[in-house]
Amino acid sequence: MSSPEQWTHPEPRGGPPATAAVPTANQVIAGLRATSEGGPELVQLLTPEGERVENPEFDRYVADVTADDLRGLYRDMVLIRRADREANALQRQGQLGIWVPLLGQEAAQIGAGRAMRPSDMAFPSYREHGIAWCKGVHPKELLGIFRGTDNGSWDSHATRFHPYTIVIGNQVLNAAGYAMGQRFEGKVGDDDGEATMVFFGDGATSQGDVHEGFVWAAVYDAPLVFFCQNNQWAISEPTERQTRLPLYQRARGYGFPGIRVDGNDVLATLAVTRWALDECRHGNGPVLIEAFTYRMDAHTTTDDPTRYRLSDELEAWKLKDPIERVRVNLVRHGDADQDFFDSVQADADALAVELREYCFEMGEPPIEQIFSHVYAEPNPFLDAQRDEFLAYTAGFAGGEH
Repeated sequence: MSSPEQWTHPEPRGGPPATAAVPTANQVIAGLRATSEGGPELVQLLTPEGERVENPEFDRYVADVTADDLRGLYRDMVLIRRADREANALQRQGQLGIWVPLLGQEAAQIGAGRAMRPSDMAFPSYREHGIAWCKGVHPKELLGIFRGTDNGSWDSHATRFHPYTIVIGNQVLNAAGYAMGQRFEGKVGDDDGEATMVFFGDGATSQGDVHEGFVWAAVYDAPLVFFCQNNQWAISEPTERQTRLPLYQRARGYGFPGIRVDGNDVLATLAVTRWALDECRHGNGPVLIEAFTYRMDAHTTTDDPTRYRLSDELEAWKLKDPIERVRVNLVRHGDADQDFFDSVQADADALAVELREYCFEMGEPPIEQIFSHVYAEPNPFLDAQRDEFLAYTAGFAGGEH
């Protein structure tokens, strides 16, 4: 029989392999403890109390972060949280068909997003509103997806931000293929190399597409950072229902490094993501990052989290709020005063007003839009279908029905 410690820390050649066909309850609990508590491997630079802790391995990746930079990260998180809350309210008022909240995951997304260069490509799922913000996609451009008027209005080539992906885990295969292309075209190997980052949740790690992406990226040394936001809940299933081990350790089975970072620590997330992207752009990829965070709201606005999780759990994670720890750090070191916080709040309120007004003024899309952007080049068969459909609808009173 293997020991509980062997389940928790299965280091290579660290002991005999597990031999039990079915582990005991104690073994399973021991193996999952690191997943549920963060574990000693967690990279953290800012504690929940806002205290800066030293890390010899990753401090150098944020050595250039000034007080002004930290204020910028704080502003990013406050504004994207305000945009998220406003969109959530718009859905409740019937203005959006659905919304996918990011509440509680601001540090994971802003830290990762700000680590990317303009040349780096991002492949999101459907919750990466903070990554969109960092890649220059305004929250207004996200609303059409959730209102059902478009599939994403931004230019994914110019922004280097792929359209949202609804199918769980499918974006990982897309990202793996893109990163393989970067490798084949010789865009890696030095400081000016390119990299790709793909974002998914802990629930997606149970999907075949994610594991296929791991295989292809590993085989071809693709410059791809797999960024898993482990927010503890795959809709209504906790992480421990999906894995015996911390998710970042899965990378070992595919032959590339995995690391766990405090996803509620924007500074640590920035440092770890910079390291991972640097590895990839120099040709040492791929890398798996598990950002250990928590979903403070529902999975989507169609979900009721009170049916499957306890309020005590939510209250405990509120004490680890990603925005509050940065605010406390800024105040403790005299790097921000009340005027700064008031100005950020004013900017956040103005953004909410802008989103609301934009949403109310959104018109109905033209009916021919469903035939647009289907193929990269003109297609005579699709053109014929469009012409036939438009002629059919023109026969109704007002040209529509």
